[in-house]
Amino acid sequence: LFPETSEGKLNGTCDSSVDMELFLHYSLIPSFVIILVLSFLQRREQQRERDDTYLLRNRFGMIIPLDFLGTFSNRWSYGVAFGATANKVMFLFSEGYQPLLVPQWAQAFVLLIGGIEVGLSHFPFFACLSSEFGLVSSVLGFSYSLIWFVVTTLHIIQCPHGQFVGNYETVMFYWPSLLCLAFLLGRFLHIFVKSLRVHLGWELQMEEKPFLEVHQAERVKQLLRKCPLQKGKKSWFQTRIYEWDPYFQFPSRMIGTIVLAFICLYLFIVIEFCMFVYVRDELEVFEGELESYITSMNQTGTAVLLKVKELINITKEVWVVTILPASLTCVSYLFHILACYRKHIKRLWAGDKHFLPLKFHNPSSSESVVAIARYSGWQIAYILWGYLIIHVMQSLCGLAITYSLVLPVIHHQALEMLGALGIGILTVSIILGLMVLQVWIATSFFLQPKMGTDDKQKPLALNNRRAFHNFNYFLFFYNVLLGLGACLSRLLISCVLGTWLIARIDRTILQSGYERADMGFSAWIGMLYVDHYHTNPVLVSFCHILITGHRERRLRQTIKYWYLNQSAGPRLSARSRTRWLLLQTLINNPELIRLRKSRPGLGSQEFTQILLTCSES
Repeated sequence: LFPETSEGKLNGTCDSSVDMELFLHYSLIPSFVIILVLSFLQRREQQRERDDTYLLRNRFGMIIPLDFLGTFSNRWSYGVAFGATANKVMFLFSEGYQPLLVPQWAQAFVLLIGGIEVGLSHFPFFACLSSEFGLVSSVLGFSYSLIWFVVTTLHIIQCPHGQFVGNYETVMFYWPSLLCLAFLLGRFLHIFVKSLRVHLGWELQMEEKPFLEVHQAERVKQLLRKCPLQKGKKSWFQTRIYEWDPYFQFPSRMIGTIVLAFICLYLFIVIEFCMFVYVRDELEVFEGELESYITSMNQTGTAVLLKVKELINITKEVWVVTILPASLTCVSYLFHILACYRKHIKRLWAGDKHFLPLKFHNPSSSESVVAIARYSGWQIAYILWGYLIIHVMQSLCGLAITYSLVLPVIHHQALEMLGALGIGILTVSIILGLMVLQVWIATSFFLQPKMGTDDKQKPLALNNRRAFHNFNYFLFFYNVLLGLGACLSRLLISCVLGTWLIARIDRTILQSGYERADMGFSAWIGMLYVDHYHTNPVLVSFCHILITGHRERRLRQTIKYWYLNQSAGPRLSARSRTRWLLLQTLINNPELIRLRKSRPGLGSQEFTQILLTCSES
């Protein structure tokens, strides 16, 4: 049902001159050109002593789209660049992209090829944003973004409508990508203007990316300060929802993941609504055929027809109503994931691993590296599938509430409904009351008194043992029946919590001891450990001190011996080199000989006379 999968389906008789799938293939040509240009400008880090004899003079270095670990600048630009790929990501998610006709067992390879092609087609966005050659990369990035913007706009103008939602259906699908492309155009234009001013000498060139970020240094300074005796009172929002930390920044990977997840969730909801419209139309056709069939059967199934119509109408209404709470639930999960990421990573920085299962205290290094590559994609997929599952669950709950509470009132059966509801509530209350009564009896009669006045509860020491054994015996048979209800409630609660938290990748929904079977939670833990080892402010600050000290020592050594020849040969002492250079300087500058202070007893007068004679000759 995605717009690119079938132009005729969504646009009816519309004949668009732009085939977005074909354009995706052809976009690889300028993408490769941009990659080659940026790679030519990028020099390889490995250098030899003589660069003129090295292959291609260290050209064609490897370029990266973005640093998935330590990028804290231009975070929203990278996030918007991820957002520009949302339509293609949903295209892959729906498995509508199949460039090759292969057997069913080889579909995984086709999806892998499709993912690589989508990545290559959008690679210039990220490469131009992260390139250090701002003037060239901004021109290339602006041109490439403009091509995508023009083609997408042309596709929308030619076929703006569809047969499911109706008017402006294509606009509903493509406006997030258009907005992201427009932002990238403005961003590349800003980079071009800034780079041009630097090139013309109107502005100073910015320093290279620092090894230690400002917020990381401030975090270490905060740790070294004394904690204030009285902390300021926090507001309700800071206590219950979120408290801003000025010394913490989310990496670009997390920002990009959340932005892309938001846009993909929106597109998924639109696609789901299109599916709903299609199913609704089919159900209306089914109702008409069923009514015709019952009419031909001499009105023998009128009651059944009315019940079927009622079920269909209620299902449609409940499905539409639950779109909003299901979407709000997933949106809240996205914000909550950011809060959990900050909370968990700060605990790891402090050396606290108690919030993790014991099996994840020392994860495998290779699995953690793979986990950080998996996390972003899996998080988006979990959110999309989680929305669908939550929507189905909420719809079923809505149907249950409608049939148990709303329909009896509509059908003038409110008294019967209230009677059945009262009996059910009374039964559950009695069962819960008996359970509470057992606890009260155990506390009052079968436990010894408190040992101290400050004890919160009685010690676990039995009292009245004979009465206790009779108590256990007579309640044994009743608890067998009570256990049946407890088992069903356990199953119900597990299903509700499991489906409700399926989109939460930051916590496992499996029981203790089976956490490794939850691949999403394993990816979350591995990602946390990689970020912990590579972005820990204390560790980064320590490495920064070591690197800075090493550079300063090398700089002092270079300044001290700047005049020394680096070619191989017999080693001479520094004092001999200094005297030789002094002699050469005095011979080339005779006027300095007379100004030189003589030192008695060391033959300096004879040496000065010899120099004067040599200079005159």
